[in-house]
Amino acid sequence: MKYGESLRKVQETKPAVQCITNFVTVNDCANIILAAGGTPAMTMDVREVREGVEGMNALVCNLGAIESVDSMIIAGQHANELGIPVVLDPVAAGSTTLRRYSIRELLETVHFTAIRGNASEIRAIETGGLEAKTGRGVDVSAEDEITADNLEKSIVMAEKLALRIRSVIAVSGETDIVTDGEQTVILHNGCATMARITGSGCMLTSLIGAFCGADRENSFRAVVSAMTVMGLAGEIAEQKRLEKETGNATFRTDLIDAVFNMTPEKVDQGIRCQEEQRNAEKVRDF
Repeated sequence: MKYGESLRKVQETKPAVQCITNFVTVNDCANIILAAGGTPAMTMDVREVREGVEGMNALVCNLGAIESVDSMIIAGQHANELGIPVVLDPVAAGSTTLRRYSIRELLETVHFTAIRGNASEIRAIETGGLEAKTGRGVDVSAEDEITADNLEKSIVMAEKLALRIRSVIAVSGETDIVTDGEQTVILHNGCATMARITGSGCMLTSLIGAFCGADRENSFRAVVSAMTVMGLAGEIAEQKRLEKETGNATFRTDLIDAVFNMTPEKVDQGIRCQEEQRNAEKVRDF
């Protein structure tokens, strides 16, 4: 599959993306959407989110804005009615009782086209949001980190969740997993410095929103493409950091610049992935 096609669609259609996200990353999320070619709208007030989602191409809900869960439900339900893709970032989903119950409420009231989180956040969702505390704040816990030893188990967890809630599931980390339950891709792009800037995960989810809004007919391709663009941009920014001996602040700017200068050809040439065609019946019986 040519994943660069989704980036081409973003650059040509300039999707409008409404983001309900946290105050720590709102500026970066807006800038990463702009860099890719989209148009951000940061409408979050519960009094206007329903009207605000009209005319959008995608909606992004970020649990970092835990105080805005009601806004996410109102906007998400109306987006579902309008056929607009909705993307969820379950920030720290398993870390507190409030977040565990909030994620359950969101999943019960809104259908999400795609969900992107770290392994601890995805496990919190997979267990229904009621398991004991998972994760380390916004970071993945050591026991949940994807390794060669638990990769297959992590893949099946994501695939089962994707089939159950009919969403594309993206597990991000040193190794990324993207699956819709029928097809699965393991991605190996990116660099460690991405974890040393605030909001790289939130930016990635916002990017996924833009790609899903532009490539509605193939949400799986859209998510893989967005993940790849972010990973490749991280590699480009890291190379510049090492060459110039700069730090994480410059890295953040170089990351956004790399997304701005990304092309469909760079995506298809630079992606490092393993594609797997899975047997859905076997996944259900795992």
